[in-house]
Amino acid sequence: MARSVPSSPLLCIAHRGGSQLFSENTLAAFTESLALGVDAIELDIWNIGGELLVTHDRRLGKTLPGQGRLIDHHPQQLKELILECGNRLTTLPEVLELVGNQVMLNIELKGPNCVDGVASALESYARDHQAGFDHYVISSFDHRQLYDFKQCLPQVKRGVLVEGVPLDYAACADALEAYSFHPSINFINQELVNDAKVRGLQVWVYTVNEEEDMQWMVELGVDGVFTDFPRRLLAFNHENTIQDR
Repeated sequence: MARSVPSSPLLCIAHRGGSQLFSENTLAAFTESLALGVDAIELDIWNIGGELLVTHDRRLGKTLPGQGRLIDHHPQQLKELILECGNRLTTLPEVLELVGNQVMLNIELKGPNCVDGVASALESYARDHQAGFDHYVISSFDHRQLYDFKQCLPQVKRGVLVEGVPLDYAACADALEAYSFHPSINFINQELVNDAKVRGLQVWVYTVNEEEDMQWMVELGVDGVFTDFPRRLLAFNHENTIQDR
């Protein structure tokens, strides 16, 4: 059977920066992905003591050295930790300065109480740089925070993260007036994609690292994927583009 060829490339979203050289969610990882030419960068936000720290895990011991819960540490203490690649934690304002409007930025609200701080950071950056909000997407598994963000800064696009297959498929995106729907590759199916598409949503799937899965996403009609290997996805897109000529 002939391989399906995409009518357009899969949006390449660098998951947590998508680096194989640097620790996830670091400025170095984001810089690498920018140089590769990704379409978007995804990062995770925690509000720790009023600081918007860019990190994923709720506990130390995996990416961050140490022990205990992230929320039990002072933000300055966390920012002084040395990551495996030799870099330190960064903050959302620092990422906004680095990325500018070069690519889309998917900001996942990972921890609680992030809405006001993230909205303020985006508004401050937009005001100081006379920029807009078109290239930002705020996503979360915490749909209450997404709803609150809609009230706080409705101009920013919202992406709805889900882990399984909801009983009503992508209907949860309606009340949030979402831009995109982000299901897991572990639960993706054609019905879920179709329902999201009928609702006018972009479908971005996480986390897609293997070429055969990238091809599967094409066949399902997915718009974009979060990947730890952006170089691999960009090569896949390039190969399919050549085949389509």
